[in-house]
Amino acid sequence: MRVLFTCSYNGTHFQGSQTQTKTNNTVFGQIESVLRQLNITSKPQPSGRTDRSVHANGQTFHLDLPSFWSDLNKLKRVLNEMLPHAIKILDLKEVDSEFHARYSAKSRVYRYLIKTTPSNPFENDFISFYKDADFSLLHTKIPLFIGSYDFKYFMKTGSEIGSSTREIYKAFAYKHKGMIVLHFEANGFLRSQIRLMVGALLKLDAQQISQQLNCTHKHKVKPALANGLYLAKIKY
Repeated sequence: MRVLFTCSYNGTHFQGSQTQTKTNNTVFGQIESVLRQLNITSKPQPSGRTDRSVHANGQTFHLDLPSFWSDLNKLKRVLNEMLPHAIKILDLKEVDSEFHARYSAKSRVYRYLIKTTPSNPFENDFISFYKDADFSLLHTKIPLFIGSYDFKYFMKTGSEIGSSTREIYKAFAYKHKGMIVLHFEANGFLRSQIRLMVGALLKLDAQQISQQLNCTHKHKVKPALANGLYLAKIKY
C-alpha cells in the first residue's frame, strides 16, 4: 500500500532534511531510523529537500507500507511517539501506486517571515530579523518574480540540475501579527532560490531585480537567513 505522509518540522537543529551518509541528524535520517524500528524498509520519497535551519508546515513524502501496517491511525500515533519532538506526522492517506510525492506535485508553497523589531531569543530560530526591511518596497517589488524565468542567477552555485527554468505562479507580501510575510508558489524551486530572491528583494531595486531575472546582469546578493523560511504546502 502506497501512502502519502504530511509532516511538519523545526529545522533548527537538523543538518537539513535530506538523508546523508555522514550524519543521521537530518529530518529524513530521523524518520528512516524510526521506520526501520517498525520493520518498514521502504525508503521515504520526499517532495523535495530543505536546507539546514529551514522549517516545514507541510512537507510530504510517500512510501510503500508492508501489509502488517494497514492501520494508518495507529501508525501515525506510534510514529509521533517515537520521533523527536521537532518532527510531527500530521496526516497519512493511501494513494495510487503510481503516485510520487515529488513528481506528482503541481506546485509548492513557501513563506518567508520577517520582523523589523529587535531580535529576541524566543523568536530567533523561527523569524528572520531585518530592521531595514520596508514593507511597501517589498510589496511593490515581489510581483516581479511572477512568471517563467531562467533562475540561474538565483540558485546556489554547484547545483546539479537539468534546467534552471521555473515558473512562479504567485508572489506577494502581506502583514500578519507584526510580521512581514513573503509568499511564493511555483512549479518548483532551485536550491537556495527563495533565500536568494528574498536577499534580492531586501537589497536590490526593481530594475536590478529585472536585470537578474532576465540574466542580463548578476548583482552581488547574499541569500537571506534560513531560519525565516518555511515549506508551507505541497499541492497535488
